[in-house]
Amino acid sequence: MWLILLLLTVIGALGNVVHGPENNNTYTLSFEVDYANNQFLLDGKPFRYVSGSFHYFRAPKQYWRDRLRKMRAAGLNAVSTYVEWSLHQPTENEWHWTGDADLTEFLNTAQEEDLLVILRPGPYICAERDFGGLPYWLLSRVPDIKLRTNDTRYIHYVEIYMNEVLERVKPYLRGNGGPIIMVQIENEYGSYYACDREYTVRLRDIMREKIGTKALLYTTDGNNANMLRCGSVPGAYATIDFGSNTNVTKSFEIMRMFQPQGPFVNSEYYPGWLTHWQEPFQRVKTDYVTKTLDEMLSLGASVNIYMFYGGTNFGYTAGANGDGNTYSPQITSYDYDAPLTEAGDLTPKYFAIKDIISKYLPIPNITIPTESPKGDYGPVLLVPILKLLSNLAREVLSPVSAKASQPLTFEALGVPHWLVLYETDLTGSSSDPAILHAMVRDRALVYADNNLVGTLSRTSGIYDMSIEEPYIHTLQLLVENQGRLNYGNALRDFKGISNVTFSGNPINNWKMYGFRLDDVNVVRYLPPITASSGTLRKGPLILRGSFTVSGEPKDTYLNTYGWGKGVAFVNGHNLGRYWPLLGPQVTLYVPASFLRTGQNELLVVELEYVPYSWKMKLQPTPILDFKDLPPSAKK
Repeated sequence: MWLILLLLTVIGALGNVVHGPENNNTYTLSFEVDYANNQFLLDGKPFRYVSGSFHYFRAPKQYWRDRLRKMRAAGLNAVSTYVEWSLHQPTENEWHWTGDADLTEFLNTAQEEDLLVILRPGPYICAERDFGGLPYWLLSRVPDIKLRTNDTRYIHYVEIYMNEVLERVKPYLRGNGGPIIMVQIENEYGSYYACDREYTVRLRDIMREKIGTKALLYTTDGNNANMLRCGSVPGAYATIDFGSNTNVTKSFEIMRMFQPQGPFVNSEYYPGWLTHWQEPFQRVKTDYVTKTLDEMLSLGASVNIYMFYGGTNFGYTAGANGDGNTYSPQITSYDYDAPLTEAGDLTPKYFAIKDIISKYLPIPNITIPTESPKGDYGPVLLVPILKLLSNLAREVLSPVSAKASQPLTFEALGVPHWLVLYETDLTGSSSDPAILHAMVRDRALVYADNNLVGTLSRTSGIYDMSIEEPYIHTLQLLVENQGRLNYGNALRDFKGISNVTFSGNPINNWKMYGFRLDDVNVVRYLPPITASSGTLRKGPLILRGSFTVSGEPKDTYLNTYGWGKGVAFVNGHNLGRYWPLLGPQVTLYVPASFLRTGQNELLVVELEYVPYSWKMKLQPTPILDFKDLPPSAKK
């Protein structure tokens, strides 16, 4: 009998062990900290990771394996990714977990490509995404919500989201045989004003309940003692982040103040940087990147390179930086001057980083292409098919509509992004010239009796304008949401207009039409209309064109040079915003997965200006820094 009991005990124990590839030994799958020796232990053995950030939501699913394989080929042994709440729960009663939102497929692919995973589920992620990855509808449910705090109205939704995510990823935790070794609590919380310890401890407890000891909980904050003081969480491993040209020793000394033992970790090491509209494309010199990386690795540190592959903010997902007084929206590309380009091509920075990694970790023997072929599909003639301010547009596009005495926010209207038309009939007397005042979030094209008279801009701080014709009857403000703030203390970034006056008199009685423009396929069969090129004084246009792809589709770039401001769709896929007049980005990345052999369709929603040629061009090279290129390269 005792022999049977012994056998049953052994068999039960085998459920928690795995036969390793070396010497046929058995070990428990785990990831933990060996505090005594200042190191990590992976499955009981000393381990150090060199990871790279790649956010699955910034690349089509068809490209995940390619990007991950290229990361592994550089010697990386882990990938770090955020999980974006707004992607997975776009409305309160709607969940998305398929297609480009298939998180578990991303985790499977990472494991198949021999990469461990560092998961950053938020709920707030920053990531230069609209609203820092938070779903916009939080602001409609509870307008005075205290974000990133223990406000019960916020925590209610956070718990639903976190439990949904953690339940899905549970099989992928290291202790359950999966690739996830670390899970982050919140995100750089020490940079946020609230410093609510009850909130971060509550998040820790939510995660512990689902994760247990199957993965390591951690935090990361800037290399500043005050940030670590508010951002670190008892029971979670405290790490820091910093870029090149930083004093590594002093930075890790700050980490030691809050994490006295354990390995050094830089959870966000920046090989490039983010870029806003109307500024030069941001670059970081490769020599600086490799020098500091070498120094960290020589100290035995684990490092995550943010970003190793940046990708693209397709659609309306790019966020903005600023506060109550400043506002700077980010460009569509998230190339980030990373080791892998927006199209996944290898850069000199990639090979330089690989050389440094090879001094500390084995480089796998993986053959990968240096650069994928690009398509040169030539010019596309665009013809106008719909005027956005027409009655037909309101019927065909089925915009959200409402009437109220005061202008409602995008959030109150249930419009997550892009455009709302605010319209009112003026009554009473006015001065000559009339003065329009409106606090606009973020940019407004102003029309008086259906004629464009000017622009209000949050970025430029323009909230007043003179209207020479004081006798107008109808006033329209077409307001563009250019991206909600993703970082800082002013995250409650409602969109729309407020405090509107005309020559000092408040305006009441508004009609509002919200154009989400997620999908413009509904207009693709409309017949051409007559419209003039140049400045669009009668309002925005939707235009259509076609082009042919011979053979297997290739990645390409849509050159928007000479156009005004808008978004472009290829075969129904929203490529994102363009604004070549301000730059620095001029081309929009078009993945081959968006194309098809034969005829393809380009739809453009242009807000401000159409060039005389009525053409855009699909070309094999990107233009991400317009000001650095000679005139011949801009054609």
